[in-house]
Amino acid sequence: METLVKNDQIISKEQLLAHWQGHRALTRRVIEAFPEEELFSFSMGGMRTFGEMASELIGIAVPGVKGLATDEWKSLDEKDPSGKEKTKLLEIWDQNTVEINEWFTKIQEGRLQEKMLAFGQYEDKGYCTLLYFIDNEIHHRGQGYVYLRALGIEPPVFWER
Repeated sequence: METLVKNDQIISKEQLLAHWQGHRALTRRVIEAFPEEELFSFSMGGMRTFGEMASELIGIAVPGVKGLATDEWKSLDEKDPSGKEKTKLLEIWDQNTVEINEWFTKIQEGRLQEKMLAFGQYEDKGYCTLLYFIDNEIHHRGQGYVYLRALGIEPPVFWER
């Protein structure tokens, strides 16, 4: 049986949230850097548009942190909630930022060490699930960087979170 030794804690819950929100702020700047038309139409190599990838991230973030807090997991919904409007996508992104902050505080101590079935299909410990949300965002943001460079647009510097 695994136990969590608090003295060996590397990062606090608050620091982890700040880290994630730093990534989200950078991803938001990547969304902003796209011309609206290309955000929802440009793709390469059979990949989805960055607008579709951003919609996936929206579909995971708030429902994911709610699931971590409540253990109530809805099915993933990755449909574009913006109607292919960049301004609306950014509004939803910003509202999600507020909701993530709110729900994150409701995650009970020890919860991230519990095994869970996220979205009814991904079984792992809570912290692994949360790290997946962050890793997935970084992965898609990297694809967005490639798209921006292919469009001749300098992406935001990655280290400014």
